[in-house]
Amino acid sequence: MAGATLRALLAQPGVVRLMGAHDAIGAKIAERAGFEGIWASSFEISAAYAVPDASIVTQSEHLAAAQAMCAAVDIPVVSDCDTGYGDELQFAYAVRRFEAAGVAGVCIEDKQFPKLNSFLSGRQELAAVDQFVEKLRSGKRAQRNPEFVIIARVEALIAGRGEEEALLRAHAYADAGADAILIHSKASHPGELAGVARQWKRPTPLVAVPTTYYSATADELAELGVKIVIYANQGLRCALQAMEQVYAEIRSTGSTASVEGRLWPMKAIFELQGHANGQPAPERARAKGAGVES
Repeated sequence: MAGATLRALLAQPGVVRLMGAHDAIGAKIAERAGFEGIWASSFEISAAYAVPDASIVTQSEHLAAAQAMCAAVDIPVVSDCDTGYGDELQFAYAVRRFEAAGVAGVCIEDKQFPKLNSFLSGRQELAAVDQFVEKLRSGKRAQRNPEFVIIARVEALIAGRGEEEALLRAHAYADAGADAILIHSKASHPGELAGVARQWKRPTPLVAVPTTYYSATADELAELGVKIVIYANQGLRCALQAMEQVYAEIRSTGSTASVEGRLWPMKAIFELQGHANGQPAPERARAKGAGVES
C-alpha cells in the first residue's frame, strides 16, 4: 500500500517533498508539517547512535527505525539503505525485509562498502557500474509487491567524476529497473545537478538532495526536471541546535524558567503519542505495527 501511495504521488503533477527523520516522533512532526513523505535518513540514524555515517549502523537497526516511522505516520516512508548492506544477495534480502515492514521504497548508493558520508572530504570510492547494476536487478527480482520503489543514488558528482559519468551511470541504473534516480551533489549551487538533469531524457524520475545548494527552491528544482526533493538532515540539525542552547541555559541559570517559553507543552507530546483527553488510544499504532519483527 505504501509503495502504491508513493507511486501515485510520482504520477501527479508537482514535486514530491520528503523530510528526513530518524525516529517515529520526528516522522510525525514532518507529517503534521505537510510533507508528502518521510526519508528514513541513514545519516540521522547514525547520528542518533553517535557513530559515523560509515556503514556502522546495521540493516536491522535501519529496519527498526523505519518500521517505527511506518507505524506512526500515514505518509510513505523511503529508507536510506546506504550501499545495500553488501552484495546483491544482501540487498535482495533487505528488499524483502523493508517491503514486509511497510516501507514504500529504499534507496541505495553506488559507492563501495563501507561507505563514507558524501559530505565528508576524503575517500569516495564508487562501485563498478556492472556490479551496481546487478545489485539493482537482484533487488527488483526480490520484491514481491510491484509497487515497491527502488531508488538508485548516483555518486559520480560527489566523487569528482563529472557530469558525463553521472549521466552514464544514471542511464545504466534506469535500464536495470531503478524506479527513480538520485543525482547527488555537494556543490553550493545546483549547476552540476542541472547539467545532468537537462540531458536526462528518460521517463524515470529524478531525485535531488539540496543540503548544500539550499537556496534552490523545490519549484526551481522541479523546473530542472526533478520530481522528488529530499530534505535529508535538517530536522536533526535544528533539533540539536535547540537542545544545545536550552541545555546550556539551564546549566547556566540553574532552572528551566527562562526556557519554558521555548519548550513544547507536555500536552502536545501526549497528543503525538496518541493520547486523547488524557486517555491512551493505542489501537491505530498497534494495528499499524503488526508487521515483521526486526
